[in-house]
Amino acid sequence: MGTVAALWRYPVKSMLGEALASVAVTRTGLTGDRTHAVLDERGAVGSVKHPRKWGQLLGCRSRSAGDRTVEVDLPDGTSHTVGDPELDARLSELLGRQVFLADSAPARSTLERAVPEYEGGVPDAVRATASVDATGETITVGTVASGTFFDFGKVHLVTSSSLAGLQKACPAGDFDPRRFRPNLVADTGGEPPFVEDTWQGRRLRVGEALFRVQVPTPRCVVPTLRHDELDADPGVMRTIAREHRVPVFDLGRLACLGVYLDVLEPGTVRLGDAIVREDEA
Repeated sequence: MGTVAALWRYPVKSMLGEALASVAVTRTGLTGDRTHAVLDERGAVGSVKHPRKWGQLLGCRSRSAGDRTVEVDLPDGTSHTVGDPELDARLSELLGRQVFLADSAPARSTLERAVPEYEGGVPDAVRATASVDATGETITVGTVASGTFFDFGKVHLVTSSSLAGLQKACPAGDFDPRRFRPNLVADTGGEPPFVEDTWQGRRLRVGEALFRVQVPTPRCVVPTLRHDELDADPGVMRTIAREHRVPVFDLGRLACLGVYLDVLEPGTVRLGDAIVREDEA
């Protein structure tokens, strides 16, 4: 089916992450992934899905430094360890309001998402409840997965075939996989675009770990934003909305790229590991 071409984790939600050669996967996802998030005083989880409010987080990079220590590189080139009060102060200065880094999600935490204009950006029923906030952005308000900083799935995979298909559909676009913040990039060779659509409900053995494919990954505005040296590209999501709108649960047809995976058996995953379908006995 393919091989692991890249591994990524993001210790602080919505910050740039770190490339890995190998990683231990537990029942709750990649070790060290989305263990922290920036919160404001109202308990809102910092997410660049609302770029007018939280977009500066993509100018920061988080990485695990061992022993559960997380370090953050700020846009000015300085580095700080999570837990250092100076880091909270610097992030508050960067974002223009009081914020702090947390390692657990409050019980009533919320997550805000900008509503894109193109069809399939959010479910129609959700779009109908959108409102304009103080930034002038039209947003919807939801929650993160219970007890975590994940939006939904624990592990996110994209395929080279789908990225290549989108690039062919929009040659001027920039479909670098980093825009989509995957945990795993699968090199699927000459398979057709969106081959992962055929994997729904399948069990995938990746290195030592076993996953089940849950659902296509609905996309938001994040892939259109500037990521490190990748410039903003608003056409990225319009291309996905045109080329690949598929049913997601009972939410209607949404613009999707990649799939969410659930972890059935923990284990280590390494670059170059084979991705093999493991059918039910």
